[in-house]
Amino acid sequence: MNLACVDVDYRVRGAVAGCVLFAAWTDATSARELVACAEAAEVAPYVPGQLYRRELPLLLKVLAAVGHPLEVVIVDGNVWLDGAGAPGLGAHLWDALGRTVAVIGVAKTAYVGAPSVPVLRGTSANPLHVTAAAMDPAAAAAHIRAMDGLHRVPTLLTRVDRLCREAPFH
Repeated sequence: MNLACVDVDYRVRGAVAGCVLFAAWTDATSARELVACAEAAEVAPYVPGQLYRRELPLLLKVLAAVGHPLEVVIVDGNVWLDGAGAPGLGAHLWDALGRTVAVIGVAKTAYVGAPSVPVLRGTSANPLHVTAAAMDPAAAAAHIRAMDGLHRVPTLLTRVDRLCREAPFH
């Protein structure tokens, strides 16, 4: 259980972060699932190019509940926003975790100017765009390609998205 996928869902009342823990890149099911909630007043407003201000506090909250060291965290989004190293959500998470945990960003659309490795999965002609911190981007892309699932988005990334959306707000 040293691998994790995280995501955030926004609601009128606030936001819910989800974390799906798993042990191997090819796992089809999670080993453990966690959620964390934040009231609307605690959630920063959306600012283009500064998604991390909105999502990072909630991601750190749910990851704090893991209770053991992680090797890799996968985020829905980009690690880097350009070739010069402008940080995206993943890079801010990497920094917040003390640069001790590799972070892989998986984006469904390319961020203009961001260097990424395209990953085709299933029968989809649309690639996922993979970026990474503390890991070779090609190795990160190979891990995402190896993840379980017949579709474009790996099973456990779909699971964490669903976990956030379906979790009761408390």
